[in-house]
Amino acid sequence: MFKNNMRRLTTITLGIAAASLFFSCSESMAERDLTDKEIHSVGKASNRTAAVPVDMNSWMSGLQDNISISRISIPGTHDSGATREIPSNSGTAKTQNLSISEQLNAGVRFLDIRCRHIDNSFAIHHGPIYQNLNFDDVLNACYAFLESHPSETIIMSVKEEYDASNTTRTFEKTFDSYVQKNPSRWDLGTNIPSLGNIRGKIKLLRRFSAETAKGINATSWADNTTFEINNNGAPMKVQDYYKVTNNDDKWSGIFSLLNEAKNDSSNKLFVNFTSGYKPGIFGIPSIPTVSNSINPKLKTFFQTNTQGAYGVMPVDFVNAELSELIVKTNF
Repeated sequence: MFKNNMRRLTTITLGIAAASLFFSCSESMAERDLTDKEIHSVGKASNRTAAVPVDMNSWMSGLQDNISISRISIPGTHDSGATREIPSNSGTAKTQNLSISEQLNAGVRFLDIRCRHIDNSFAIHHGPIYQNLNFDDVLNACYAFLESHPSETIIMSVKEEYDASNTTRTFEKTFDSYVQKNPSRWDLGTNIPSLGNIRGKIKLLRRFSAETAKGINATSWADNTTFEINNNGAPMKVQDYYKVTNNDDKWSGIFSLLNEAKNDSSNKLFVNFTSGYKPGIFGIPSIPTVSNSINPKLKTFFQTNTQGAYGVMPVDFVNAELSELIVKTNF
């Protein structure tokens, strides 16, 4: 009897020991799995500080200083100052409904500024159409925004537009005169920088010729195609197919570069113009004919592809909803 009880007790004791060992191992494995997940999560989040996107007017505050601007999805606008149409509703010149300030507050961080050189100053044009806006107006909006939101940066493409008139100096010299009014707000370095080095500043992407190096050099811009610019320290790939005969072809070019940007491991800056115009009646260009087709496709794409570095996307008729979808891919 006693021996039977002892055998039973021994069996129970061994069972308890085995169970304890099993649960101990399970807890250890669970802890290790959790740790692995945490390490993986930290690795994925190494370029961000916020768990979720912050307000659109300060979303870059959620990104770490060491991230290259080439590894950020950046909503932008094409012909950013073109809000005026002549004749009205013709669809030939207007590309935006939002002002520069409204674009910035909606999350836009790339501005495409087209300047007519006239009377040794810059007037904002889209082709021959003056936009009732001058370069000082654009810069004052940018400076005020950056003053209020020092975590942000603005990449600004500057290009000469239409015919120069009544000038006594080069386009470059007039540009320099604007920078000299507020030099601390500009980054004119020629390399692709990390975000921390240009917070609170305008980073120049230069599409005009210059005697001295300034900004990311994009003067070898090809016409109506996808192309690369192999700058030392600032390589770029650009999709700017703007004479759109077929919206599906345009979308194919956009889609291809979005995926290439996401899968790229270099420090190449991708600029993917989603804008364009389609020849209308009598060959008159129609901008909304393209944007009305492309913008819904962009929205659907970013509702599905919610994480990744997709580069800079200059958009026609950007709105807060589309801008936010692009921004959220950074988080």
